[in-house]
Amino acid sequence: MLFNSLEFLVFFIITTSLFFLLKHQYRWLLLLLASSYFYMVFKPIYILILAFTIVIDYFAGIAIEKQEKQHNKKLLLILSLVANLGILIVFKYWNFLAENLNFFIGSEKNESAIPLLHILLPIGLSFHTFQAMSYTIEVYRGRQKAEKHFGIYALYVMFYPQLVAGPIERPQNMLHQFHKKMNFSYANFKTGFILICIGLFKKIFIADRLGSYVDAYYNNLDYLSFIPSVSAAIFYSLQIYCDFSGYSSIAIGTAKCMGFNLMKNFNSPYQASSITDFWRRWHISLSTWFRDYLYIPLGGNKGSKSTTIRNISIVFLLSGVWHGANWTFIVWGAIHAILLILEQLFIGKKINTIQPTIWRKLLVFSLVTLAWIFFRSKDFNQAFQVLKHIFSFQFNLEINQISAFISPLNMLLCWICIPLLFLIDNIKFSTYRKHLLAFLVAGTLLTITLGKSNETAFIYFQF
Repeated sequence: MLFNSLEFLVFFIITTSLFFLLKHQYRWLLLLLASSYFYMVFKPIYILILAFTIVIDYFAGIAIEKQEKQHNKKLLLILSLVANLGILIVFKYWNFLAENLNFFIGSEKNESAIPLLHILLPIGLSFHTFQAMSYTIEVYRGRQKAEKHFGIYALYVMFYPQLVAGPIERPQNMLHQFHKKMNFSYANFKTGFILICIGLFKKIFIADRLGSYVDAYYNNLDYLSFIPSVSAAIFYSLQIYCDFSGYSSIAIGTAKCMGFNLMKNFNSPYQASSITDFWRRWHISLSTWFRDYLYIPLGGNKGSKSTTIRNISIVFLLSGVWHGANWTFIVWGAIHAILLILEQLFIGKKINTIQPTIWRKLLVFSLVTLAWIFFRSKDFNQAFQVLKHIFSFQFNLEINQISAFISPLNMLLCWICIPLLFLIDNIKFSTYRKHLLAFLVAGTLLTITLGKSNETAFIYFQF
């Protein structure tokens, strides 16, 4: 079920209304049933995958907490992690690994080659897998009590606002909220409503508008040159940000309407003054997940420079793999690893005192934008073709090239999205609350008259 659909609007109204009409002791069941329905709308059979991991991790958490010997605790944790990662590998990475191994051993068409699986990737598999893993890790570390209420734990994994594309939550933040009685609060509902509206505007007016240009560009690569290529690169950077932060805003707002607090997932990442700063602002729930469960346990930046380089490389290569089973994602992760390593080597701890000048921000945005080209491209050939168009600096019939696949009005609206996004990200939230009606009317009129009308899936659904 898409957040940007009429179906979700009806679902949200019914679910939120029933939530406050029901007694507290029945609300977990309502939310669990609603979340199950929300997920099953995409593909019903895949609810069994969620059920499998929920059962495994629920009993693993209880067993880990009961064990007195550290060795036994670690063994149970490993079994839980293997179960979660095993599902992720089978559904998301099996064909990628099989194709590359078949190519490596030269048996791509041989009967003895590793077989490919003809299965669809479950929606949001990486998100709820990482959220489930954080639970057992925290119980193992002694920072979280094992949840005895099976339904509450299942809801922790399946809570519908953030089930498909995050934020990736921690048990310390969510489990106690599901036990707490939530009373209706006008202030919470108003805050949540504003976040939902901002998210929908980012998605429908900005992301989908820019996406129409980006998609058209990638379908006409052979005939384009400098200006269309630079425009597509910039537009995709803004598209993926508005698409993903728009989803997060709707998720956080939907939960807030019922009184639940989800973690902030974005903090104006394109205003970062360094790559390190960018990753403190972009997909915060994932970057902190890797920091807390991988980077710091590996030693972080506390050891030698070579150790720091190793740890950054591991984290960002795995971050690339997390996003998708394709070498382009791995290269995207490697680019960010190289940029972060260079910052560590030449700037080090002074990175936190860098003055955020406009030129630094533009440099960071440019580097991140170039990396996004690999993220968006389906293969290396396409990525290098885009880069070739950009760095060839060929101005050949640019206006005619652009008008061949997008109208002048749509092109103008795409460029208008840039200052509009800057305003949205820099207006204080208190201003939205104070002038809610004015923002609501303006946003609705813009979205209805100039937004994209088709219901398009969010980019991060594929991860």
